[in-house]
Amino acid sequence: MGLEVLREHANEIFQAAVEAVDAEQCVRTFVSRSGDTLTIDDQAYDLGAFDAVHIVGAGKASPRMAGPLVEVLGEQLTGGIINTKYEHAEPLDGIDVVECGHPVPDAPGVEGTNRILELLSGADERSLVICLLSGGGSAIMPAPVDGCSLEDKQETTRLLLECGANIVELNAVRKHLSKVKGGGLARAAFPATVVALMLSDVIGDPMDVIASGPTVPDTSTYRTCMDIFDKYEIFDQLPESVQQRMKDGLDGDVPDTPKPGDEALARVQNVVVGSNGLAVAAAEAKAEALGYNTLRLSTRLEGEAREIAHVHAAIAKEIVTSGAPIEAPACVIAGGETTVTVRGNGKGGRNQEMALAAAQLLRGWQRIVFLSGGTDGTDGPTDAAGAIADGHTINRAEKAGLSAIGHLKENDAYHFFKPLDDLLMTGPTGTNVADVAMVLVAEA
Repeated sequence: MGLEVLREHANEIFQAAVEAVDAEQCVRTFVSRSGDTLTIDDQAYDLGAFDAVHIVGAGKASPRMAGPLVEVLGEQLTGGIINTKYEHAEPLDGIDVVECGHPVPDAPGVEGTNRILELLSGADERSLVICLLSGGGSAIMPAPVDGCSLEDKQETTRLLLECGANIVELNAVRKHLSKVKGGGLARAAFPATVVALMLSDVIGDPMDVIASGPTVPDTSTYRTCMDIFDKYEIFDQLPESVQQRMKDGLDGDVPDTPKPGDEALARVQNVVVGSNGLAVAAAEAKAEALGYNTLRLSTRLEGEAREIAHVHAAIAKEIVTSGAPIEAPACVIAGGETTVTVRGNGKGGRNQEMALAAAQLLRGWQRIVFLSGGTDGTDGPTDAAGAIADGHTINRAEKAGLSAIGHLKENDAYHFFKPLDDLLMTGPTGTNVADVAMVLVAEA
């Protein structure tokens, strides 16, 4: 089996992972209607008991998630508003879709969120609010707390991203600078009935972290946020308004986010409809169908992208040399979400950076291919989902005048892989359950 076949198979396996978490299909699995009875997971709702049914939401996949609900609800749908990332919008009857900035929030995001809050302000006991949440929802649904500007939140987000903060840490801070995150949206909708459908891009699928948990009690506190700032030693770099908000929170001068037992959360149903585990399982099945022995390494992959590449490369080399932990032909698959500590001025994303690091480690190895991609189709601030590399990548790059060491130093994996035509280009997929990475090893 040659490298070209390995590369083709890697792309097919990744595509199978993405297709398995298609946002529309994930929602259809959990939603059905018979007459006036709307069933979501195991909970039945009498549509006749509601005067208004609204759909709101935020995230890269939220418009795609809304399609089946618009179809099922039909004339029962009163209306709605969804925020999504630029170029991820889809036309929806009866729902306004607002395109916003990600990963750094912007003014259209604030405007769209304010419109959602205005809609929810009119909800009452005879209102049903269906909230659709997916990856990117935290940045895409910004509603700064009083005294904190959008620019202050943007600067705080930038500082956290650049120092390599993970999604759990980032969202804990976002919750305490927002009117909607950490249970805030449910509080705004109370006393309406709220159903939240979530497409998880978070390791372990904790509901309070997905899109920063707008409908879920928050277990993080102002103390949690301060510990994060202390960990990365950035508190003194934060905008003055953010510093003051944290101090006020610690002193009890401003209320914390809703905690378990808050009455605003009593009429809320939260359901995870899709996850990274589902994508990885589909990748395994596709690899087995193609004739590979498979090993699921983890669905909780996290850490510095370039360091995680060492793990994948080491396992692949061990398979080549000893046939352990599985024999070739082999496909070792992992899911999760790594991070990048930005030190350079280049362009890339965590999956591309991991592939660039892997390319260096695999140089000269003839039977190995590495691929890593984001299931949403966009890796970092780029139009690529990720990248693919093998033992010939570095030699090809050097012939093209490209320095792998230089591009990695500058966090510029995009401009390394693009001339080689080794970027993983899928376009926006309409789903988002974090990343899928794999190494394929051919038989000798």
